[in-house]
Amino acid sequence: MLKIISANVNGIRSAYKKGFYEYIAASGADIVCVQELKAQEPDLSEDMKNPHGMYGVWHCAEKRGYSGVAVYSRQRPDNVQIGMGIEEFDREGRFVRADFGNLSVISLYLPSGTSAPERQELKYRFLDAFYPMLAEMKAAGRDIVVCGDWNIAHQNIDLKNWKGNQKNSGFLPEERAWIGKVINDLGWTDMWRTLYPEEPGYTWWSNRGQAYANNVGWRIDYHMVTPGLAAKAVRAHVYKDEKFSDHAPLVVEYDYTPLYENNAVGAGLA
Repeated sequence: MLKIISANVNGIRSAYKKGFYEYIAASGADIVCVQELKAQEPDLSEDMKNPHGMYGVWHCAEKRGYSGVAVYSRQRPDNVQIGMGIEEFDREGRFVRADFGNLSVISLYLPSGTSAPERQELKYRFLDAFYPMLAEMKAAGRDIVVCGDWNIAHQNIDLKNWKGNQKNSGFLPEERAWIGKVINDLGWTDMWRTLYPEEPGYTWWSNRGQAYANNVGWRIDYHMVTPGLAAKAVRAHVYKDEKFSDHAPLVVEYDYTPLYENNAVGAGLA
């Protein structure tokens, strides 16, 4: 069984103070994808670079205290890709990919457009640039999972207050249509919604009011998966026993033979 976790930590140093480091070990995860590191490489302690002996690859933003993504794995990747190859997005630390045999795991932090109209325009540029990348990856025939905070809720079931958010970034018609094309036209699988068609599966809650306590959430964190790997998905859950940030970890287990016989970094998590 292959267990992959995606977690927006909204600052890895803050999340570690709230127990995220211990959670990584207790989870038994094989691969952990993290978004919003909010740290430069010199700020990362050894435990943040390679938690519990895992192999870490990361892409930090140029701006301090902003964005950043990482992939931690029990096996050393065969190949790593840092960034998308597009400067506008790469300076914000939004994409890192690790390959293990025929499996590719990507940690993605798609831009939010909530802070200003200029950021929404950047978000649309990102969608335009990322779509052909998704098409190319899908056509390559590999087993791929794009984990991360996509900052888009696809359907009404994916957020509690959908009626009141139809004109807000994250639930705009253009954004929802884009996700629909990724699924229906390109053939990627939204793993949670496929496994649990009627379960909201919220992964983010506003810090305003009592959103978390009242479960007024959004499902904006995804495992977006190619068909071969999607067929091997067994179960998933949103981890809410502890609160590390305004997001909750999304955990998916796949009946997929681990590749740890060779080139393993550590014997396990402890």
